[in-house]
Amino acid sequence: MENKWLNEAFKGEVPNGFQGKVGWASPSNIALVKYWGKKGKQIPQNPSISFTLSECRTETFIEYEKADRFGFSFFFEGKENPVFGAKIEKFLMDNQAFFPFINQLHLKVESRNTFPHSSGIASSASSMSAFVMCMLEIERLLVGPSTGSGTLIKASYFSRLASGSAARSVFPAMALWAKTEAYEGSSDEYAVSLADDIHPVFKTYHDSILIVSGETKSVSSRAGHALMEGNPYAKARYAKANENIKDLLTALKSGDLDTFINITESEALQLHALMMCSNPSFILMKPNTLNIINEIRGFREETKIPLCFTLDAGPNVHLLYPDSEAEKVVHFIKDNLAAYCVDNKWIADHVGDGPKKLL
Repeated sequence: MENKWLNEAFKGEVPNGFQGKVGWASPSNIALVKYWGKKGKQIPQNPSISFTLSECRTETFIEYEKADRFGFSFFFEGKENPVFGAKIEKFLMDNQAFFPFINQLHLKVESRNTFPHSSGIASSASSMSAFVMCMLEIERLLVGPSTGSGTLIKASYFSRLASGSAARSVFPAMALWAKTEAYEGSSDEYAVSLADDIHPVFKTYHDSILIVSGETKSVSSRAGHALMEGNPYAKARYAKANENIKDLLTALKSGDLDTFINITESEALQLHALMMCSNPSFILMKPNTLNIINEIRGFREETKIPLCFTLDAGPNVHLLYPDSEAEKVVHFIKDNLAAYCVDNKWIADHVGDGPKKLL
């Protein structure tokens, strides 16, 4: 696949007067089967499946102009951000063989999130996939239009190189990333869409994100992935993840909500158990994370409403449920769960359609 993109790369002379502005919005995603641990060049140790969100997204604009040499500046929500800008610039430098035209351009990148920075929602998936969509748009302006699924595969490939989970954000509804015998066409190098292989109920799902803490994580996801190399339960975890992928794909196709709930909650707790078993170990859940989990399980047992939780690599709780139960669940959030959140803060999101062109 790498050779394919190298062969397609625009290696010619950027025309004089080549300038303009492109813009894309790309969503965050929440993994159901988690990927935790990687190898090589951003290759996951096990497959993962995620919901693509809608409201939690990054909007990125790039102004480009023909220049004698590469130039770059990065602004986040109106202010220059050299730290994140350095991450994006490093991505471009590491992959300039795929984007050789950057050596003839000055790029001004402006980015903003639709969700609060302190919400604890991982923004690397949305931000890096939005940036890649913009870069591929500039490339298309140089080489001509490209259509079809190959465009999204290419976007997923480069998004993975920028941030692993970003590979899944370029597809609507649901995505699968990493090679598995359970799904033909899957790959370690890019994600694939599951939108045509899931029961309609899952396309109606809500994700209400309960903000338990807005503090910066004590351990970054990058460090957490690295600690899997010495985790005594790593091998068993990767085997279990592959088993869960197979079972979840079956449940998603048939609309089996009981199996969906069992796997989704088990995966969330396994992720945090792995953190606790690392050396050094770390705990990212907070007391109110557990309080919310207990409330959700009690409410489900009492009402038989098929809601469930998942967790990212942090303390905040993602509450998942079908649209048919939305009114009852929102009342439950307001009456029972919001009190456990920082300033009663929670974000209403739902399954979305993937990236959208803004310009």
